[in-house]
Amino acid sequence: MINSNSKIYIAGHNGLVGSAILKKLRLKGYKNVIFRNRNKLDLKDQKKVFQFLKRNKPDFIFIAAAKVGGIYSNNNYKAEYIFDNLAIQSNLIHSAYLCGIKNLIFLGSSCVYPRDSKQPIKESYLLSGYLEGTNDAYAIAKIAGIKMCESYNDQYKTNYKCLMPTNTFGPNDNYDKLNSHMFPALIRKAHEIKISKKKEFILWGNGLAKRELIYVDDLADACIYFMKKNIKETIINIGTGKDYSIKYLAKLVLKTIIPNSYQEIKIKYDLSKPNGTPKKVLDIKLAKRYGWKAKANLKNSILLTYKDFLKNNKKIK
Repeated sequence: MINSNSKIYIAGHNGLVGSAILKKLRLKGYKNVIFRNRNKLDLKDQKKVFQFLKRNKPDFIFIAAAKVGGIYSNNNYKAEYIFDNLAIQSNLIHSAYLCGIKNLIFLGSSCVYPRDSKQPIKESYLLSGYLEGTNDAYAIAKIAGIKMCESYNDQYKTNYKCLMPTNTFGPNDNYDKLNSHMFPALIRKAHEIKISKKKEFILWGNGLAKRELIYVDDLADACIYFMKKNIKETIINIGTGKDYSIKYLAKLVLKTIIPNSYQEIKIKYDLSKPNGTPKKVLDIKLAKRYGWKAKANLKNSILLTYKDFLKNNKKIK
């Protein structure tokens, strides 16, 4: 049984999700949380990962470490995305098994599901169709992680759970111009318009693709909730069950960040850029059946995220 004295290792504690899990564990009174910076432990090094887990023997592992990025990065650096993610997750999952660590959560992504999946997307739709081409390398790596957890559960009687979050945003996100995800990219663009007082907001694609969002504190809450929950399924979707067009989200971000002049800004579309998956909203009935649901308000979450952006991205003007 995992309790406040259990030793918990967070792989990827500096990232968007890992840092939120760390903060939430500390708030909930977990006293024995361990982590290592990248310069101390290279998760792509199988030997070092095994030695670290053997030496520290955590009771539970959160695998929040991954190479992640937006549509441009995923589409242009596929070799790095598939190799880095396969290496990181395989080293952690297999070393956990070898060290007798029975409990972990592997964080996947909603992009593991087929591009043209029926909506809302059920966990059972995995591998039922073709993936979105712009991020198939990343998705295949994540699918391999899911199947690895499933296989070890079947063969070795481990308790490896896979949470599939929808598009996640919040404090400590990546706002790089080319390598960020859709929503932090909208926040950065809106901020740049606010500073420059320009009147054009350029979106990639036609703005009609629909996306579901989850605030990272909700995802961290789900991680800790399911850490302690006995479940029979390996995969559980984590989302809000609501989706919005990218055009709507752009308007909401502008309205939140530039409340006094957002109506003067014209949204334009760069049709030379890809739209990505046309619609993506998760079926969250299974998570609800186990008693978990998202709580954060979208507009308040955007404000909190923007405050963190201003605090930690002073060089962006």
